[in-house]
Amino acid sequence: MSGQQTAAPDPYFPANGDSRYRVHRYELTLDYRPGPNRLAGTARLSAIAGRAPLTEFQLNLAEFKIGRVLVNGRSPHYTHRGGKLRVRPAKPLPAGAAFTVEVHWAGNPKPVRSPWGGLGWEELTDGALVASQPVGAPSWYPCNDRPSDKASYQISITTPSAYTVVAGGRLLTRTAKASTTTWVYEQSAPTSSYLVGLSIGRYQTVLLGAPGLEGVPQAAHLPAHLLSQFSRDFARQPAMMQLFEELFGPYPFGEYTVVVADEELDVPVEAQGLSLFGANHVDGVRGSERLIAHELAHQWFGNSVSIADWRHIWLNEGLAKYAEWLWSEHAGGRTAQELAAGAHRQLASMPLDLRLSDPGRKLMFDDRLYERGGLAVHAIRCALGDVAFFRMLRDWATVHRNGVVTTAAFTAHVTRYAAQPLDELFSAWLHETPLPPLPTPAATAQPPLPEVPRVPARPGYPPRNGGSAGLGGSSA
Repeated sequence: MSGQQTAAPDPYFPANGDSRYRVHRYELTLDYRPGPNRLAGTARLSAIAGRAPLTEFQLNLAEFKIGRVLVNGRSPHYTHRGGKLRVRPAKPLPAGAAFTVEVHWAGNPKPVRSPWGGLGWEELTDGALVASQPVGAPSWYPCNDRPSDKASYQISITTPSAYTVVAGGRLLTRTAKASTTTWVYEQSAPTSSYLVGLSIGRYQTVLLGAPGLEGVPQAAHLPAHLLSQFSRDFARQPAMMQLFEELFGPYPFGEYTVVVADEELDVPVEAQGLSLFGANHVDGVRGSERLIAHELAHQWFGNSVSIADWRHIWLNEGLAKYAEWLWSEHAGGRTAQELAAGAHRQLASMPLDLRLSDPGRKLMFDDRLYERGGLAVHAIRCALGDVAFFRMLRDWATVHRNGVVTTAAFTAHVTRYAAQPLDELFSAWLHETPLPPLPTPAATAQPPLPEVPRVPARPGYPPRNGGSAGLGGSSA
């Protein structure tokens, strides 16, 4: 179902999103003042009505003051309560019709409440960041907040000039006027609302990779006092990128950006084209390297290939977890089999009440989902053998690039690479709760993981003053 919409509300978050229409582009114009934590914005959404005439629709937006709402340039009737902006156009929109929505809002952004605490916009000691998974996007902009409704974005943000703004995508312009600077970013790849990342802070900008190294443009934005530790902790990220491109196919976006906030974060968070880490993830001894691999892998699994609804979150987290194991195996650490054995021992000592294919909202971020997800992928590798497995994995990321998928789509895809039926494997690992035996590879010799050119332990990190600046353990 790559690229398709699901018709029903998300079973875990039925109040979020509206399946009666889809958005194909957001244009956000924002003005943010860090001192008073004041955000004013205009959003222009280009959307398409679904199969039935659209007499009303809703957007998700937190409790801001609404200045104006327009639909196709005309004022509709609207209400704004409980995080929902309900809009009734002056005239019903025909089925399949293209239409625009314009919303003006202002207020003091804050995280939205969730079972996992506050999500979305977070005011920092000096700046702000956005970490929206799964339902925090409405904390700062009006959106059709469902993971399957992917759209392109242009984001313009004006802040005091002392701050750097980082958003996912390509920096188009940076324009200074008096004491403020306006940053304009374009994310042309289809993006889920929760994956729109943003960070505002006082950062040093560095380029990752050895001088002259070709490949995906990679930059980082971080507090200057962390440069020394960062240069060691993230030294091998370019080699990770090369390995993952070999295993999963070409990197799906134009650039990859890392931000390190000058505050501690519980876990890193991936956004489309960028990942946000806390200062506690930079220790100078590569203590968080598995998380660096995890967040990078999400650019393929979760961001480019997105889930149709939150029941299928194991597809994001299980494949990113397995990417951690593949990096360890490639980089001379523990093998995937050794890491699988450790995960299996860990799960065997924990309650066995989690069903991977539909964990329920309460357990969707449970550590067991990450570990069992990695084990399920390892079981598939053992069943297929390395040649078929890595061909399957690369094809999965390629065929469904920029699309949305389900567990059923994944199992159907895997089946095409199997010499024997895998129904029992899928049932045991994905749809049942008991822990199956530890998967082990076939006795036949398997080819090693592909060799990838390695970067030096301390590659060149030429600092740039005032460069473009931006947003996951188990890690998200």
